[in-house]
Amino acid sequence: MLPLHFDNTFIRELPGDPSDAPGPREVTGACYSRVMPTPVAAPRLLARSTEMAAALGFDADEPASDGFAQVFGGNALLPGMQPWAANYGGHQFGVWAGQLGDGRAISLGEAVTPSGERWELQLKGAGPTPYSRGADGRAVLRSSIREFLCSEAMHHLGIPTTRALCLVGTGEEVVRDMLYDGHPRAEPGAIVCRAAPSFVRFGSFELSAARGDTALLRQWADFTIRRDFPHLAGQGESLYGDWFGEICTRTAQMIAGWMRVGFVHGVMNTDNMSILGLTLDYGPYGWIDDYDPDWTPNTTDALRRRYRYGQQPDVAWWNLSRLAAALAPLFGDIAPLQAGLDRYAAAYAEADRANTAAKLGLAVCRDGDMALMQSLQALLHEAEVDMTLWFRGLIDFDPRRPALQPLHEAFYDEAKRHANEPSCMDWLARYAARLADDPLPTMERRARMRAANPRYVLRNYLAQQAIARAEQGDCSGIHELLDVLRHPCDEQTGREAFAHKRPDWARHQPGCSMLSCSS
Repeated sequence: MLPLHFDNTFIRELPGDPSDAPGPREVTGACYSRVMPTPVAAPRLLARSTEMAAALGFDADEPASDGFAQVFGGNALLPGMQPWAANYGGHQFGVWAGQLGDGRAISLGEAVTPSGERWELQLKGAGPTPYSRGADGRAVLRSSIREFLCSEAMHHLGIPTTRALCLVGTGEEVVRDMLYDGHPRAEPGAIVCRAAPSFVRFGSFELSAARGDTALLRQWADFTIRRDFPHLAGQGESLYGDWFGEICTRTAQMIAGWMRVGFVHGVMNTDNMSILGLTLDYGPYGWIDDYDPDWTPNTTDALRRRYRYGQQPDVAWWNLSRLAAALAPLFGDIAPLQAGLDRYAAAYAEADRANTAAKLGLAVCRDGDMALMQSLQALLHEAEVDMTLWFRGLIDFDPRRPALQPLHEAFYDEAKRHANEPSCMDWLARYAARLADDPLPTMERRARMRAANPRYVLRNYLAQQAIARAEQGDCSGIHELLDVLRHPCDEQTGREAFAHKRPDWARHQPGCSMLSCSS
């Protein structure tokens, strides 16, 4: 098997757990615990990302080898791999949860490519760790397919994200209660190998701060800046302030990307927030179908809807404020932290304006254009309109002859369409007037809109269809869906079925609408 070069700075430069005692436990004064993946019965490659494999330097046929499945199924190690599970805490649904850590994720090592890129390779579902809190550390096939597909889908949408190298079936069954309703069942097990330059989270800093361990907090900060933000200069509080400000800016850009395409993370706990501004931990996520800012895909959040689509920008700010509070012991004056939070607000506002201009096909976003977009969003909600299909259909809008008929496909309810047709026509007339006052030529406007408004997104019902087939032993649905999602903004002849709105049968079906954290 092609050797990878590993430079495991995380375990080399940060303090580790001195104990190798088995079972869940509190781990203090340490950033990680050394732990080996638990071998599985029959590892078998089910799917792979050709792009991610190429980035790591694998030959095209390498992933098909038995050795590849053995390594990324947790049964073998390559030279230089030194597995560990990271220690961190976090706020879950707004409440401090204490120590959390990698309960079912085990990092194999940091692979450094010939071009100098650093990729931490991590197996999700590889067995128990000291942070498993009594769980088995395993993952089921359905949740693994969802993480594998969405990691790559988000990358191809141009949204910062962790990546997925491959999906490996374990040949074992895992018992899960999908909806936490007292009906557990045995399901096929699987492991995703995900990759990122860093898996450090907001919660990595929160845990040290909560324990009053300022020395370890400073180690975390210095290490993260040195490894992951080497372009930052300066020293002391000035450096820390610049670093926090960049985290805020990256987070704003990530959230703006989510909002542009209608992605709902579903569980924006601070332990699921990347220090690099990457979309991290794909659990009960979803894309909004009919535009509803109050929708969340997470059954656990169904009552409070803390992590609903429309609140994601505010939640990100709140999470950053928790990170700021954790970093406060490194500062004599909190002004740089407040400046960072202000940077978040400014960066998000700027990205939101850029999204508005791109989605509507405008050269620039004027102040009145934000009001135009907001009135459209209210209308889409009232009329139960599919967000993806509306904006995609708007690309071919002719401002000289405003008409609703080309957008009929985007409506879920005929009665609501008829009731809201006058309001829709009024908005289209306002939009036509705005386009008449915009300098972009028609072809350039449409190209700009096509790049900002995907034709294909990973709707939950599409993922569930691929999952159902894979559970019966047919993984071709995964491969086909992944291939479609590689080119989300292109028209793909013969693949129109992947661009359809959510069918009625999927409105309330488990896996197609609401999902749990075990999904």
